[in-house]
Amino acid sequence: MKGIFVFLLLLSASLALSSCSRTSDGTKLRLGYFPNITHSQAVIGIQSGAFQKTMGNKVNIVPMLFNAGPSVIEALFAGEIDIAYIGPNPAINGYIKSKGEALRIIAGATSGGAGLVIRQGSGIRSEKDFHRKKIASPQLGNTQDVALRDWLAVKGYKLKEKGGDVEVIPIPNPDQLTLFMKNEIDGAWTVEPWVSRLIIEGKGGLFLDERSLWPKGKFVTANIIVSSKFLKEHRDIVKNFLEEHVSLTLRINKDIPWAKKIVNSELKRLTGKELKKAVIDQAFSRLDVTYDPVSSSLKRSAGSAFRQGFLGKVQPDLSSIYDLSILNEVLKEKGLRPVK
Repeated sequence: MKGIFVFLLLLSASLALSSCSRTSDGTKLRLGYFPNITHSQAVIGIQSGAFQKTMGNKVNIVPMLFNAGPSVIEALFAGEIDIAYIGPNPAINGYIKSKGEALRIIAGATSGGAGLVIRQGSGIRSEKDFHRKKIASPQLGNTQDVALRDWLAVKGYKLKEKGGDVEVIPIPNPDQLTLFMKNEIDGAWTVEPWVSRLIIEGKGGLFLDERSLWPKGKFVTANIIVSSKFLKEHRDIVKNFLEEHVSLTLRINKDIPWAKKIVNSELKRLTGKELKKAVIDQAFSRLDVTYDPVSSSLKRSAGSAFRQGFLGKVQPDLSSIYDLSILNEVLKEKGLRPVK
């Protein structure tokens, strides 16, 4: 009997230790984001430990860096990330490819911060001057690439690949700046901080601020997506995450100088190089940090992507791409107006 008692005591202690281990290790929240100004809440939330503090010791935040939206979607399809900051067009593509099953948009992150920059000496002075020009975009089918192609089509231009004389060249942002300064491209439709870098370092001119194309200058540049599986299994964790996302958004807007300092120091840590003060000042002036997904602009972006042949032969149904119920719960609890 004494031996049995000792065995049970040891077993109980073992189970208790095992339980403690599971609690301290916890559930993983694998968070995807870009080392970019348009993902400021993620950059600051990871750098400051704000997301981890909100989650406590029961959930481990695992940051995962990406440089392009399509790779985020691939990781989500492979079950390698749970929540991610991402542009609207990759989110749309992921939703459509999975037949509406893989993901939901649960909040916004950034509005604005994109535009068309023209190189000095390009000969472009008006909308009539784009014949035989080479204009770069960050990536084939990404948000700015679609915006550029649709804008050119609206202005009556035909792309070289379709028998016209305007060439759209998908080039990663760092290479855009290099080619811009070598006079090998005439312009670029891109996103901050690259818009400001092309202007300041490349001595270019802002031909078009994309905000001028949208009602009240509002359009989604980055939103937050979640794996449908993770949302279903861990709604409480998603809510905690969005509570901190909203809090970070409010703090950033209350103290922009603080946000610039934190973002720039973290970008230096992640990329090895900080932005010039003039660049980060200009970049923040052209975007809005927000939790509103500006859903009307996403639907319009989807229409542009469809017209440009990126979304198949049938107009996509995006009626279930959003789940803003948790965000609106959080906003209500904070005394803030819900989003549509």
